[in-house]
Amino acid sequence: MDDDLFQLRQLPVVRFRRTGESTRSEDDGENREQVVRIAEQTDLESEALAEGAPVPREFANPTDDTFMVEDAVEAIGFGTFQWKLSILTGLSWMADAMEMMILSILAPQLHCEWRLPSLEVALLTSAVFIGMMISSSLWGNISDKYGRKTGLKMSVLWTMFYGVMSAFAPIYGWILVLRALVVTLIYVSENNSRATCILLIEIFWALGTVFEVLLAILVMPTLGWRWLLGLSTIPLFIFAILCFWLPESARYDVLTGNQEKALATLKRIATENGAPMPLGKLIAARQEDRGKIRDLFSSHFRWTTVLLWFIWFANAFSYYGLVLLTTELFQEGVSKGNKMELRCSLECKYLNSDDYKDLLWTTLSEFPGLLVTLWAIDRLGRRKTMALCFLVFSLCIIPLYGCVGRASMTVLIFIARAFIAGGFQAAYVYTPEVYPTATRALGLGTSSGMARVGALITPFVAQVMLESSVYLALSVYCCCCLLAAVASCALPIETTGRGLQESSQREWGQEMMGRASSHSSGGLPNSSSGSQG
Repeated sequence: MDDDLFQLRQLPVVRFRRTGESTRSEDDGENREQVVRIAEQTDLESEALAEGAPVPREFANPTDDTFMVEDAVEAIGFGTFQWKLSILTGLSWMADAMEMMILSILAPQLHCEWRLPSLEVALLTSAVFIGMMISSSLWGNISDKYGRKTGLKMSVLWTMFYGVMSAFAPIYGWILVLRALVVTLIYVSENNSRATCILLIEIFWALGTVFEVLLAILVMPTLGWRWLLGLSTIPLFIFAILCFWLPESARYDVLTGNQEKALATLKRIATENGAPMPLGKLIAARQEDRGKIRDLFSSHFRWTTVLLWFIWFANAFSYYGLVLLTTELFQEGVSKGNKMELRCSLECKYLNSDDYKDLLWTTLSEFPGLLVTLWAIDRLGRRKTMALCFLVFSLCIIPLYGCVGRASMTVLIFIARAFIAGGFQAAYVYTPEVYPTATRALGLGTSSGMARVGALITPFVAQVMLESSVYLALSVYCCCCLLAAVASCALPIETTGRGLQESSQREWGQEMMGRASSHSSGGLPNSSSGSQG
């Protein structure tokens, strides 16, 4: 490659200028235009392209003599390779969703078959989220030390092994430990289309929940819950076979000094996408200072951080609560006219075919919920979309106080689940947009941690409190989402149309203060119209 560069430098070149932001600013920061050299064909004369004329394909996506992984990913674009990668990694999201969905099916079955008290059933559900919280840092450290691909393969085999082993659990203690050892899978890849990735995540998550219910309809009446646990690892088995196709993260290879391997990965992606590679030498990106917890509570972020933590908590608390609540409400009683005939707390009721069909209908709600959110998020804005989702969820919970019929209950749960799932998507879009580069990962990570806390607590409301008082349990979810709707409206910054903020902490604060001053002096309103004091 060095020989090719030497030969190219001996040829006549045409100099182009392109403007725009660059993360690789030099000491002479005033000049942000990058001079790009493009080698010209030896049999052609050197001439400048007319303004607006298309750049020849062999000169597409030009860079300086050096480029970073981010530059190459942006130049190559989203194409065939990313679609294959997205479908493959979508299997891991399906497996994750199935592990969550199986909790609502397994809980009533074990409650009756093993005569478990509601507290032990709730502990079984919470154990899964405790395992997720512990394992996330474990697999993160392994991936940082041995590579993203190695960490992924190990976590896949680990999850599949303990998923199958839990099907053979003889007693409650065994299944409690084994389900806690089943972890979620994360694969970090270089991608320049965040919106597409979020959409694919939501689609595969919804597919996983629907697939799990369909599997339960086929398996539970005849083979039982053990077979359901074993067969639920099918997506993981397929993923374990195909994940060896995955390349190592090019960014990881560069950071560990393996530029040749990273370059080979990028060339492979460019070949599959039919796009040209940037010219020059691949270098490591400058490592920005990582944000600290105190940065989240600076004057610019304090109120946003507190509100977002509660919003993420309420989202997970309500979403997983509704998933668990669905089968519990099906079990809790049967509708007779305008009255609800409650079961004795000592009596067990297995889920029947009608329960599974209604569960399937409520699970299918995630698809229209995704479409509604995609339509609203750019028209209403991020904050109003989240507030709308929480408000509709609360309005759907209120009629359940009246002991409505089974069909009405299913419709209300369908609508509530559609909107609370959409609220999750809106929060996932908003959170990375509101924080600048240095604190973005920290802000998103801590918000995700609060979501896991909400998911960990919700079984004790949906499964334990519900047994004591249906109305009290419903009131907790209704009030929580009403408060979350208020919190969404109280967020001081709207990020619609703004995208990811690449500025530093100091620059972000100056930018926001400048926008606030411009707005207060009669300037045009901006989507990010203020800072927090």
